[in-house]
Amino acid sequence: MADGYFVTAKDIEQVEMLPGVHRRTMATTDEAMLCEFFLERNAIVPEHQHKNDQVGYVISGRLEITVGNDVHVCLPGESYAIPGGVHHSARALVDCVIIDCFSPPRDDYRTEAR
Repeated sequence: MADGYFVTAKDIEQVEMLPGVHRRTMATTDEAMLCEFFLERNAIVPEHQHKNDQVGYVISGRLEITVGNDVHVCLPGESYAIPGGVHHSARALVDCVIIDCFSPPRDDYRTEAR
């Protein structure tokens, strides 16, 4: 549960956005939003784009991510940056835990924001 400036993951509901793609919307300010994603093996985030800048960090797993025309397999400890408006997609090669930050916050993810 949110307690002033702090958010505890166990108190935030995990939402299945797409088959095998689960999100927790964690801490949010007026300028940035932090989300935790769990992607099951072979889960796909189809190509899309949004106005928000997105930076991510792979906690565990192997995530094949396409940004524009560039394809890269991100391993634990690696990160990526996606400017707003750039098309991107992802595929989990194994189960993955990812942390993404969006700026400005995504309005469509605010329902779970605390």
